[in-house]
Amino acid sequence: MTDMTEAPANPLLKKLPLIIIGIVAALGAFFLRDYLTFEALAENREALLGFRDANYLLTVFVFIAAYVVIVAFSLPGATIATLTGGFLFATFPGALFNITAATIGATAIFLAARWGFGESLGKKLEGSEGSVKKIKDGINQNQWSMLFLIRLVPAVPFFLANLIPSFLSVPLHRFVISTFLGIIPGTVVYTSVGAGLGEVFARGETPNLGIIFEPQIIFPIIGLCVLAALPIAINAIRGKKGL
Repeated sequence: MTDMTEAPANPLLKKLPLIIIGIVAALGAFFLRDYLTFEALAENREALLGFRDANYLLTVFVFIAAYVVIVAFSLPGATIATLTGGFLFATFPGALFNITAATIGATAIFLAARWGFGESLGKKLEGSEGSVKKIKDGINQNQWSMLFLIRLVPAVPFFLANLIPSFLSVPLHRFVISTFLGIIPGTVVYTSVGAGLGEVFARGETPNLGIIFEPQIIFPIIGLCVLAALPIAINAIRGKKGL
C-alpha cells in the first residue's frame, strides 16, 4: 500500500525567506547606510520634487515599492522613508502611502517568519505545560489587545512587533488589520514632520524626531495604549476571581 503521508518540507527551504531577509538586511546596513539618511534626502530634495511633479503616479508607485522593500528586508531608513512620504505627498495622502507600504512590508516579514519557524514554534508552545502554556493561552485570549498594544507602544521595535505574532499563531487578517490601524498614530506624526521639511531645509536644520514624545502627542498615544490594555486587565482580574 502506498504511503500517502506528505513528506516533511525541507527545513532549510522553509527558512530560506528569513535567511534571504537576514543577508539583505546585513548588506543593506553596510552599503545603504549613507544613502537612506536625512542628509541624502536634503541633498536630493529638488530632484525628488521635480520627478514627482513630472511623474506623480509613477512616484507614488516607486515610493511605495521602495518603502515595502525597506520594511520587508529590515533595511535602515524606515524613518527617513516615512519623512520622505510626508515631504513628497504632504500629510495626506502621504500618511496613507506610508501606512500601506509599512503594512505590506510588515506582512512579508510576518509570513516569512511564520513559514520559517513560527508555525512549528507555535505548535511546541501549544503542546507545552506549566507557565509557558499559561502565558501563551493568556496572549491568545487577548490577541487583538496585544497586537494593538505592541504597535502603539513606541518602545517596541517595529521588527520585533512583526516577529512576535508569527510565533503565536496569530491569524493573518488580525495581523494585517492591527498593523494597519495600530501604526496610524505614530506614522501620521512623522509624516506631518516630513510635510514640514521644506521649511526645515530652508533653515539648514534637522527635523525634531523626538516630537512623538512631546506631551500633546505622547499622552493621547498612552491613552490608546491604556484602552488596548484594558481588556487584558479585565480578563486577568476575572481569571483571579475564577469567573
